[in-house]
This record gives sequence, C-alpha cells and structure tokens, in this order.
Amino acid sequence: MERWTTKSSRTTQLAMAVGSLIVGVLLMYLCRDYGTVGSDTFAGLLLGLLLAVIGAAGVVATARQTVVIDPLTRTITVEDRRLWGTTSRTIAFADVVAVRIGYLGKRSNFQNHYYLDLKLRSGGTYSLFAPGRGYSGSSSRATVEGWRERLETYLAAAWGTGPSATPGAAPSGPPTVWDPLLK
Repeated sequence: MERWTTKSSRTTQLAMAVGSLIVGVLLMYLCRDYGTVGSDTFAGLLLGLLLAVIGAAGVVATARQTVVIDPLTRTITVEDRRLWGTTSRTIAFADVVAVRIGYLGKRSNFQNHYYLDLKLRSGGTYSLFAPGRGYSGSSSRATVEGWRERLETYLAAAWGTGPSATPGAAPSGPPTVWDPLLK
C-alpha cells in the first residue's frame, strides 16, 4: 500500500475569516451612530465588533493541516503549520481501536461537515480531517465514508486481518467496529 497524504485548504479557512472580518467592520461602520446604549443600532454595533474580533482571530489562527497515513511505519501523523510554529502528533496504528464517522452541522441549513473519529486504546478520541480545516469533500458523507474504508483497510493490513495479511494468520489486532462499551 502506498503512503496517503492529505492537506487541508488554508484558502478556505482564510476566506471565511476575512469574510467575517469584512462583515463585522461594515456592520460597525453602519451602526457607528448608535444613539442610546439599549437601542437596536447599538446591538448591531456590538454584533459587528464580535464578528470583526472572530474574523481577526481566524486570520491569525489559520493553519494548514497535513495528515500522513504511512503503512510502512504504521503511523498516522498530523502536522499543524501556523503563523507561530508547527505542531505534530503521531498516532501508531496499534493505538487505534476503532474508526467512525463524526458529524458537525445542521441538516436543515445544509451546513454538513463530516470527519473521522478515531477511538484510541487509551480511551480517548481523536478527530481526523476535523471540521473547519477546509478538507475538500468533508461536506459529503459518501466521500468521508470512502476515507473511513480506506483507513480501515490500512489498519486491517497492519493488524494482520486485511487482504494484505499473511494467509492463515490469526487476527492480531483490535476490532474496527465502534463499540461504546469498549474501554
């Protein structure tokens, strides 16, 4: 199996942050003569200030995330590159107990974001291809289901239970089915 490398879109994150900043500044400008403190115009000014602060923080905090799934070293490496430095986390295949699809959003307003949720041997979870990172295809459940199947194929081969396993070898790894009772 080949090494699987995926990078998030910093452009998408930056566009959302700049959009929020522009709307916030515009709202603050339009509501600058708010009159009294309890008025609707004052509320508009405060909303504009909130959006501008969120947008500015988003511009500063924008990061490019790179996920590398390497079957040779049997690791998943997640690297976040930000303005102030780079952080990296490595997860061994042996530490992954299960893989499921996580969901963030609301179906009624068509804001769907799917991601992979890794259940770790330590009992914790880790969100892979996390929402808000701008991964292409993260709004499609079918695409993320494909990611899950691909990752499970990599894990199964490493655990000795997949198609690349030694014929006749006993399964040596943990199950890939999400079981809430699994501790």
